[in-house]
Amino acid sequence: MNEKNSLPASNNDLDEVPPLTEEFFAHARHRVGLKPVGKKQKINLALDPDVVAWYKAQAGGRGYQTLMNAALREAMRARALVDVVRETIRQELKSA
Repeated sequence: MNEKNSLPASNNDLDEVPPLTEEFFAHARHRVGLKPVGKKQKINLALDPDVVAWYKAQAGGRGYQTLMNAALREAMRARALVDVVRETIRQELKSA
């Protein structure tokens, strides 16, 4: 090995890796090929201060917009499920 590029035996790069805690994973982003997954659309949105404060508190200050996005996605999916159930009930009532 080239002496200039070799590391001393006592130098271990893994010693500098921080511990992987729950907080680390809570703020982690899934990335494929070092590119963000999916493209976000920036919008301006006026929210009540108490709503923003609640999400910030839940996220510990950072990542509150991600929590808001997840809540909106959950509401969207729940709404879609309600629509499916209603349509199914309507079809069953028609055929009865």
